[in-house]
Parts: sequence; structure tokens; C-alpha cells
Amino acid sequence: MSLLHPARTEPAPAPAWTVGDLVVRRVDEVELPAQTGPWLLPGATPEVVAAAPWLQPDFADADRVLRLASHTFAVAAGGLRILVDTGIGNGKDRANPAWHRLDTDYLDRLERAGFPPGSVDLVVLTHLHTDHVGWNTRRDGDAWVPTFPRARYLTSRAEWDHWAGTELEEPRRQMFRDSVHPVAEHGLLDLLDVPADGLEIAPGVALVPMPGHTPGQVAVRLTSGGATALITGDCIHHPVQLAEPGIDSHVDIDPALAGATRRKLLAELADTDTLLLGSHFPPPTAGLVRRDGAAYRLLAVPGTTGRPADGGTAP
Repeated sequence: MSLLHPARTEPAPAPAWTVGDLVVRRVDEVELPAQTGPWLLPGATPEVVAAAPWLQPDFADADRVLRLASHTFAVAAGGLRILVDTGIGNGKDRANPAWHRLDTDYLDRLERAGFPPGSVDLVVLTHLHTDHVGWNTRRDGDAWVPTFPRARYLTSRAEWDHWAGTELEEPRRQMFRDSVHPVAEHGLLDLLDVPADGLEIAPGVALVPMPGHTPGQVAVRLTSGGATALITGDCIHHPVQLAEPGIDSHVDIDPALAGATRRKLLAELADTDTLLLGSHFPPPTAGLVRRDGAAYRLLAVPGTTGRPADGGTAP
């Protein structure tokens, strides 16, 4: 058994949150290895973690090392089935050894959550990084084909244009070859112009610009029945960035802009009832932003594992 690729275990039910008439489920792919945190967020030292004791035990381990995860949010909205980001993917050649040729039961988990691939209507790609696009495609013989054959795949035009105009290193070219270009070649990719106040893509589901980590990154805002939630993408990688909003990600393209985006978002969410759903937050994954001195903390809101009112099952 690889320490980077843990053995499969019987999955727990996909936790769910209700946002008015919308239902959001977290569909797990993998827990990321312990070395991810120090690499991704080098400013999140054990001393920083110790200064925010609310981070333990859920968001950091006993050694004050950050916990991070890869998962998809599956949203049932107005009869539509929507996936937000598709993780790392199986069987793909990746420079990161923890992501190289994964073999997980992600598709089984997705189906158990009520989202079999053939039922998915929309796939939102918050940005075009390797760990957010991998299950866009699956292997079919010698080819990579769309995993969700009847879905429209959505990303911002600003994101596409950035990477189209950038000289890519080979690992990123490989990612585009196996996980992005096949979707475009099958005519399933839509590039969206996302205004500053957001773009509704389905009833109660809107994309909101969150630039900095990448130029065209978006978050996903859910609104229904007076309730709101926000799926982060990578504008916030980990709850430690609430305790210390100045902590930047090692892979932010524009750290100054990413930091400004993060601070503005946290100030807007602080002490409101908007549920924050972290795209890399480990369980319990979701919570409410609360002011904590000069910074913030996350008041955890665990998901339920029973069936919400609409069942979340495929038609």
C-alpha cells in the first residue's frame, strides 16, 4: 500500500447541506497527504496553528499540520444536477506523486450520492488547475472522453484566455491534453463572461469572480428561500486563512490580488448566515464566518448524512 495512495475503505454517506430549496452534497475523492499543507501554505506554521486552537482537531492534526482534502460539491437545484469541480481524476500522469495515477472509487461515491455521470447537467470549473478538472474525463481505450457526456462544462472566459496565452510547462500541458481539451473537442465546454456582481447559471446558482489564485477563478454562490452559501474554489484553501488572512498559497498567480480578494470576501461574510463551503476544507467542510479579534474563525456546520427533503437521487 502506498502512503500517498491509501487503501480504499467503505465510504461514509455523502454529507449534505440544505440552502433553501437547494441541496449540496460533498462527494469525497481523497484526503491529501500531510506534506500538502506545508507546501501549499508555507505561512501556516505550527506556531500559527497553535495560536488558533479552534483549528484542532478537525482542520489540523496533533502535530499542528494542516488537513486538506479533494472533493466535489454536488448541487441539486431546480431539477438540475450540478457538479462544482471534479478533483484529480483516476489513472492520469501527474508530476505530483500524490496525484499520479490515482485509483479511487469516486464515480461510485458520486452515484451513491444520487449523481450518476449520465444524470449531470452542468459541471462548474472554478478554475483550470489540475486538482479541479481531473474527473472531467475518463479513459476509454486509448482516449480520454468526457465523464459527464450530457453535461455542459462551464468556466470563465478570463480563465481560459489566461492559460491559452501562457507558455505552459509540460505537466500542465499534459493536464490540458487529458482533462480539458477533450471536453472542448466534444463541444461541451462553455466560456462565460462573469461580471463583478455574478452570473446566474441555474435557478439560485451564480458564479462570482474571485481573482488572484488564478486570473479567472470564480466561486459559486447559492441562494434560495432567504438562505445563502458560497463554495470557495481556491480563494480560500484552508480555514487557517480565516485566522491569518495574510497567508498566501504557494501557487497563487497573483498573491497580492488573491489576498485582497480573500480579505474582502471574509469581511462580507463575517457574522452573517452565509454558509461557507471549502473546496479543500476537510470534514466538517462547512461553517459560518465569525469575527475573532482582528481576524476570523469558522463556526463549523457539519452536513447531515440522512436524505434531505428532495432525496438527492437521480431521476
